[in-house]
Amino acid sequence: MMKNLWFKVFIILSIYLFSSVLLSSCSESVQQEVEQEVVVENYELGFNTSDFEEIEGQIKRGDVFGSLILRLGATTAQSQQLMDKSKGVFDLRNIRIGNPYRAYYQNNEAKDLAYLVYEHSKRSFVVFSLHDSVYVSIIERDIERRLRYSSATITSSLWVDMQRAGLSTQLAIKLSDLYAWSIDFFGLRAGDHFSVLYEELYIGDNFFDIGTIYSANFNHAGRDYDAFRFVQDETPQYWNSKGENLKKAFLKAPLNFTRISSGFTYSRRHPVTRVVRPHTGVDYAAPAGTPVMSIGDGVVIQRAYVGAGGNTVKIRHNSTYTTAYLHLSRFASGLTVGKRVRQGEVIGYVGSTGVSTGPHLDFRVWKNGTPINPLTMESPPADPIKKENLELFRESVVRYNYLKDSLISQIYIEEMLNRLGVQN
Repeated sequence: MMKNLWFKVFIILSIYLFSSVLLSSCSESVQQEVEQEVVVENYELGFNTSDFEEIEGQIKRGDVFGSLILRLGATTAQSQQLMDKSKGVFDLRNIRIGNPYRAYYQNNEAKDLAYLVYEHSKRSFVVFSLHDSVYVSIIERDIERRLRYSSATITSSLWVDMQRAGLSTQLAIKLSDLYAWSIDFFGLRAGDHFSVLYEELYIGDNFFDIGTIYSANFNHAGRDYDAFRFVQDETPQYWNSKGENLKKAFLKAPLNFTRISSGFTYSRRHPVTRVVRPHTGVDYAAPAGTPVMSIGDGVVIQRAYVGAGGNTVKIRHNSTYTTAYLHLSRFASGLTVGKRVRQGEVIGYVGSTGVSTGPHLDFRVWKNGTPINPLTMESPPADPIKKENLELFRESVVRYNYLKDSLISQIYIEEMLNRLGVQN
């Protein structure tokens, strides 16, 4: 019995090590691609923090750099020197309430202030030096990129099920952007499922963000939607395995993460007037202030308060399609009639102006002057993979699939080892 157990352990460990080597080797091409896109500076303060006494603090309301540095022990002359040195390096007006800082003091009798380190973001901080020489510098922390494979099944919503599976909700946002032209995320069904090959970004041992998605598969209503990243004409885009561009002329929806409160119909009882009349649009319930985007490129032909529709934006996309966005709380800054807008550009914000029972967007589409159901509207795809790029694209698909399979094998082997009580 013990011989069989140890034989299984030996085989599993052998496969695990072999899979790890292959995965590491295959990941090099992906890593090279990443390194070409992002150059990250080393994380280093430029001084040995153990040589100084450290005090932590947080920017408070009313704090400005001058008062903060004086409160921490700098002289008026030193404060002015640092403000002069900051010019062209860091705008001191960008110091944010709530952000942390660390003050470092010399281990002498006077406890002179030596450095102030202000954390501007999770990735970068500003060093103000009064020790030996006066200078101001911005330092970027190292970001580690870890290749990941994850999958989940939808039972309630993408957002909730991501959290339930222990995945970052930032991945949900990335996936909704990737599939914005293919899948209506307001119409996900129980049983829909997805898998994705992507990067997680870390600063030290702390998760920072979701990086590049390399490939994904989303099964919605029994249909598979695959996606593979490929750079064509120096622009990273996503394509299905047939080389068809996932990007289309129109987005599936004009806003993110909400629900449909009323659909397209020719006989709806109005919730306020109680009169039965056509509702040739789709109502998206969303919090007031939610950004509303144009579903496609076009020209603004109306920006006005229009009776029951309240604040309304109307956009002509081409000779065939026109869209309208009703009940907005306000319009986007700089939006005027005649302005050309791009797909995904914010044109206004969800509100409840006009005749409305609460914050929502009434979204409407006309085709050749006739209202159509936005949820069933077909949209033509953007340009496909060029013939001269097809071979390179297919090689990328093979590489991403191999990486995915290697990670799946590794996950399976780790689970088996854990079940056997063997630490890997």
